[in-house]
Amino acid sequence: MLMGEGMREYGKTIDFFQVVFRDVSSKEGGGAYREILLNRRKALNALNWSMACLILDHLRAAADDPNVPMVVIEGAGEKAFCAGGDIRAVTEAGKTGQPLAQEFFRDEYRLNHAIGVFPKPYVALIDGITMGGGVGLSVHSPFRVATERTLFAMPETSIGLFPDVGGSFFLSRLPGGLGMFLSLTGHRLKGRDVFHAGVATHFVSTTTLPTLRERLAALGPRLLNLDPRDRLHLVHQLLDSLHRDSEGESPQPFSLETYRPIIDSAFSQGTVEEIVAFLQREGGEWGEKQAAVLAKMSPTSLKITHRQLMKGAELSSLAECLKMEYRMSQWCMRGHDFYEGVRAVLVDRDNQAQWNPSSLGDVTEEMVSRHFQPLPSHSEWQL
Repeated sequence: MLMGEGMREYGKTIDFFQVVFRDVSSKEGGGAYREILLNRRKALNALNWSMACLILDHLRAAADDPNVPMVVIEGAGEKAFCAGGDIRAVTEAGKTGQPLAQEFFRDEYRLNHAIGVFPKPYVALIDGITMGGGVGLSVHSPFRVATERTLFAMPETSIGLFPDVGGSFFLSRLPGGLGMFLSLTGHRLKGRDVFHAGVATHFVSTTTLPTLRERLAALGPRLLNLDPRDRLHLVHQLLDSLHRDSEGESPQPFSLETYRPIIDSAFSQGTVEEIVAFLQREGGEWGEKQAAVLAKMSPTSLKITHRQLMKGAELSSLAECLKMEYRMSQWCMRGHDFYEGVRAVLVDRDNQAQWNPSSLGDVTEEMVSRHFQPLPSHSEWQL
């Protein structure tokens, strides 16, 4: 077993394992896969800077290790895969000028990219809450397995941020206006809906997870001497089979299917103001509810998120999107709404954020464009 060696954290040493690495063997013996276990149950396995650095180091090592045929990541407990990043610590660092405000985003985004280009099968078992940073640990991989307990959301506009961790890449590539809808509203997808939306690649019931792990372990040794394409093909076959078995148990339609026409039309509008007007004018009762949701979000976050996804759709790589998002993160650290949103949602929990500017009309083009400006050369995000 490989444990998470000395964890790094500002001002203290952590003496328990927040992330655990384990080499799982098949029944026949031999390496089957490397397991990454997020191990902060009380914090819903939220990702902090130390964990991100450690996972990144191990992924880089596993990529070059001939004895590691595959990586499987999951969260400890039954509540969460990973409920997000430790943004409360980031805002505290930002207030006092500590480097964590840069280092967290820098290394988290490096980890997101490492997952996206990992040369071996990477299977994310997104059983439970999967939000924000947890999405970044999973969605860039070729295999994302949801269960009936999966709860997906990118709720960043409610805390004065934007859907980062590569959101500009994967959300902008969801069908129709779905990615923009999920990004602006923070709408929560549950269970099979995570698969129907294209966020998960497969769905299995929680009762199937032990069988899934056993079959992955049995498959692992067969992958060792195969080329990358054949490895991916065999894992696809295995997951497709289990997915079909679970779908046959109780197939369910996409809960948003009825609203797809209005989602596609409304959330393809050229500005956030036009999206709101379209929802109010042609969306009926459901549209009014979505407009009311948007009215609670940070106006600045809504506008930069809209611009982010529009730009992300035009960028050709995950790395380009992450570089853009890093710039955005650092401009948000210099603003007001991120700190206020974290205060209202995570610290005081009064859910009464006082946004500044307080309305969409007061968010100027200059304010939006500023978030996409290059940083000083020494401060730009690099792999």
